[in-house]
Amino acid sequence: MNAAPPAGRLSAAPFPGPSVRATVVRGLLIAAALAYVGVLLLAPMGGIVFSVVHAGWDVVVSTLSAPDVVHAFLLTAIITGLVVAATTVMGVVTALTLARDSFPGLRLVDALIDLPFALSPVVVGLMAVLLFGSTGWFGPTLAAHGIHVLFALPSMVLVTAFIAVPFTIREVVPVLEASGTEEEEAARTLGASAWQVFRHITVPKLRWALAYGIALSAARSIGEVGAVLIVSGAIQGRTETATLFVYRAMENRQPGAAYVVSLCLAAVSVLLLTGIEALRRRHDRIREVA
Repeated sequence: MNAAPPAGRLSAAPFPGPSVRATVVRGLLIAAALAYVGVLLLAPMGGIVFSVVHAGWDVVVSTLSAPDVVHAFLLTAIITGLVVAATTVMGVVTALTLARDSFPGLRLVDALIDLPFALSPVVVGLMAVLLFGSTGWFGPTLAAHGIHVLFALPSMVLVTAFIAVPFTIREVVPVLEASGTEEEEAARTLGASAWQVFRHITVPKLRWALAYGIALSAARSIGEVGAVLIVSGAIQGRTETATLFVYRAMENRQPGAAYVVSLCLAAVSVLLLTGIEALRRRHDRIREVA
């Protein structure tokens, strides 16, 4: 007959590991996630790279050196820079208002921030035509003063900023809500001005959230086509952005040029996001060592 284990001692039986079913489910979920990323993200990018390589180096050089392509890239960069500057300033102001203030209609304003996610970019472009067209609400008055909004740079910046601004706000608001206001209140108690509090306490908290918001806004601005197509008129060499050039090149049966410009736009967006992530990870490692 086996003796009972001594009192006060735990059984030496090993702790049971994860069941086979849980391991299989976990493996299936990982496989599904990888398949999703591969089919919807990596496969199209790989297809564009293959198409550019198949087109040949001559097509790449002739496309990137064409005057209308150079102008399209320059116009895209100008629009992106202006939009990022506007959405960063207004995004931070709006995020501070949503996270730190309370007023009637706050929830409505919070809901309206996501409106650009729900609206089609084409609808946004038509809204701009309604406001600034020759028969629109403000178009005749602006035209009388020599101000041209529609089919010019101002309308292209406006519709792109409308579409891109939620990215910054939605990245910054959760950080403000999670960080609280204790540090800011302590700084004010010690005599710091509002600008000093914002610069030395609030902005460092928002650094990475703001960086992600800027990167997402820039990537969205670079890739915008629907709203810009409506308000710009897609005038070659004047109001044609890089995405509109891709649209025109495909219509004119110039797929090689379209793939080259598309690859450049995709590469810039990927580099923006991966660069921000790499800098954040490096900063986290340095902070852990310190």
